[in-house]
Amino acid sequence: MAAPDTITVAQLSRLIGTPDAPVIVDVRIADDYATDERLLPTSIRRDHRTVSSWAGEFAGQSVAVLCQRGLKLSQGVAAWMRHAGARAENLEGGFEAWVAGKGLLISPRHLPPRDDQGRTIWVTRVRPKIDRIACPWLIRRFIDPSAVFLFVAPSEVTAAADRFNATPFDIESVFWSHRGGLCTFEVMLDEFGLHTPPLDRLALIVRAADIARLDLAPQAAGLLAASLGYSRMYRDDLAQLDAAMGLYDAFYRWARDATDEEHNWPSTGQGNRT
Repeated sequence: MAAPDTITVAQLSRLIGTPDAPVIVDVRIADDYATDERLLPTSIRRDHRTVSSWAGEFAGQSVAVLCQRGLKLSQGVAAWMRHAGARAENLEGGFEAWVAGKGLLISPRHLPPRDDQGRTIWVTRVRPKIDRIACPWLIRRFIDPSAVFLFVAPSEVTAAADRFNATPFDIESVFWSHRGGLCTFEVMLDEFGLHTPPLDRLALIVRAADIARLDLAPQAAGLLAASLGYSRMYRDDLAQLDAAMGLYDAFYRWARDATDEEHNWPSTGQGNRT
């Protein structure tokens, strides 16, 4: 059983990728970080020495704090954050326990820069359907929950990316785009090192719906139908994205937890109704 104000690797692993995931604050010192620069999904790096100046930013939020071994640094930072009003827990065993437990880790090699508010900025074409909703979902659930998405005319994506220091995606001739037979969602899994059985299962559904190969996954037809429905329900692309986050949350939880579950009606033994 975890100690009070502590979260275990198993508990945090179950929360990552869901709307209930805590903010993850990585306070490893520079020397420890240099030995392994991979990051827990959605984590942000902060300096433990200045915690009193930034702890208040997280007031009212659930936070998981980690250092290298889950000892004095992360415990002290978590205590400071609780003092500042956050619901902060220390990751038991720290980064070393996360690695030993085979927790999901992100390669930082292609992480976009953050703006002065700590957000990554992304830009793509207007009127999203499949990939341009799936990729923002992946980014917000596994990379940066505060990510900003700009939807502009197709002809203006690269210029807007340059002017607003944004990362373009799902257009031709940019890094984050279709590659070979892969859709952009799958390319992000490759480059960020996010391959897990649930995400790979979801990725196949996304690709099948995105390139109209519904034979690749039986669930793709449902995703395509729902996505086209959303695109007609919402004129505002950001409103459509906000609404569709729940759709991808549901597909992800199915892919993670419910692929073997079947549903039949009437239930066994119910008998005939008169």
